[in-house]
Amino acid sequence: MHTADIIVFTIYCLTILGIGLFVSRTKKGHERNAEDYFLAGKSLPWWAIGASLIAANISAEQFIGMSGSGFAIGLAIASYEWMAALTLLVVGKFFLPIFIEKKLYTIPEFVEKRYSKNLKTILAVFWIALFVFVNLTSVLYLGAKALDTIVGTGDGSMMMPFVIGLACFAAAYSLWGGLSAVAWTDVVQVVLLVIGGFITTFIALGKLTPDGNIFHGFSYLLEKVPEKFSMILDKGEIITPDGRDAWWDLPGLAVLIGGMWVANLYYWGFNQYIIQRTLAAKDLRESQKGIAFAAFLKLLIPLIVVIPGIIAYVLNADATGAVTPESVDPHFLGLNGQIINDNAAPWLIKSFVPVGLKGLVMAALAAAIVSSLASMLNSTATIFTMDIYVDYINKKATNRQIVNAGRISAAIALVIAVIIAPLLGNLSQAFQFIQEYTGVVSPGILAVFLTGLFWRSATNNAAIWGVVLSIPIALYFKFAPNGWSDAAIFVNIPFMHQMFITCLATIGVILFLSFLENRGKADAKGIPLTKDLFRTAPAFNISATIIMIILVVLYALFW
Repeated sequence: MHTADIIVFTIYCLTILGIGLFVSRTKKGHERNAEDYFLAGKSLPWWAIGASLIAANISAEQFIGMSGSGFAIGLAIASYEWMAALTLLVVGKFFLPIFIEKKLYTIPEFVEKRYSKNLKTILAVFWIALFVFVNLTSVLYLGAKALDTIVGTGDGSMMMPFVIGLACFAAAYSLWGGLSAVAWTDVVQVVLLVIGGFITTFIALGKLTPDGNIFHGFSYLLEKVPEKFSMILDKGEIITPDGRDAWWDLPGLAVLIGGMWVANLYYWGFNQYIIQRTLAAKDLRESQKGIAFAAFLKLLIPLIVVIPGIIAYVLNADATGAVTPESVDPHFLGLNGQIINDNAAPWLIKSFVPVGLKGLVMAALAAAIVSSLASMLNSTATIFTMDIYVDYINKKATNRQIVNAGRISAAIALVIAVIIAPLLGNLSQAFQFIQEYTGVVSPGILAVFLTGLFWRSATNNAAIWGVVLSIPIALYFKFAPNGWSDAAIFVNIPFMHQMFITCLATIGVILFLSFLENRGKADAKGIPLTKDLFRTAPAFNISATIIMIILVVLYALFW
């Protein structure tokens, strides 16, 4: 990076720290309480909620990992983003009214109110482990890897310093200020993220044709690799550079009516570091407007995280249009000479973004990483403090003790993630890897929540058995013992099909065991559902209609 880039990047860092510390101030005579620290005093406006949702969501996993999947698979990976827009509308209309009515701090808290404290504790421990050992570590790893590729040596020697730097930056304001600091800095971060992403996309498009026209560049892209713009994949249609059939990652219509719904409903409806922003609104209507705003932003994300990956593919293809270890830039090659798809976005930034703008794009990348880290830290602290510390360690904790417990638990989680992150090694497609292995546990948890929300007869015992049995059901489809892979009793199917079948099977287990236990009678903790509970304001309804029309047009164009 040149001096101009360093200056721009430094201004970004100081601005984020300044905003974070400024909004973290407490009024004279007021002691920060749990609601202030974990729910921003329930004062977030809709536009801050929407921006914060996207900033928390778009991290290195998307900015780097999804660009890598765009390089390997194409626009089809954008279904995670476009279907997420529709999922957000479902969450806003059917899930949020129940969550806000029950005045939740955490998602596990809902489990206690609907089922039992035991099940809540089981899921709270699971989520803490998932945040620390999967989410925080993967974001730190991918972020540090990207920075090392762009401004470091690219050989991994700078991995640990970048991991530590990102961790310290996120901790500098989030540990002290809580959700207020995270959410308000997210507003700035998401603006930078979008601007920086579009700068990379436009510059890269200009490199595809001699005249540098971005529209001509996009036309060239469509003409050169039309198969990369297919949203619904057939078997054998796309073979990734590492020889994998992309259909196994995105199996046809499953992205519209199958397993994609399991992944998205679990992530957007029951993921603490996502849903926590919506719980911080002053009321349900404000929260729903924030959800609709986030859905609109979701429609734009593929333009800044998927299209650059496709451009990188074309720029590295040989005369036949194929990408091989011999045709790609050396920055794409791992230690064993294999193609690392996730180096697509860092390579574009390093190769084509000019001095000055590179500092801005680097700030956008850092914004994507740091905002997600801060969100995950705050949510880890929220679950530990409200569901473990207050319940089992210090039942009479004061506000000061609760807030301090949150800060300490977040700091410990971050230290663990910093130690583990460099050990993740080379991942060909990190985004797909994370989705696939999260998919082993998410279907069972989703089934527990769906039956708890919408079926009054679901019982605690049935829910516990359902979530426990969901793991072996998922593993049955995913792993076969050595030497048994061809045995007739094992079924080899895409992980999206595995998630969908596992979720349906788990719902079946819960329904069956609940019927045996209470013979169809409503459970004492069942939630009464009324039409008024799900009534939404005209602003939300109009926004939802526009978003659905746009989605129909997009899928019709790129079917």
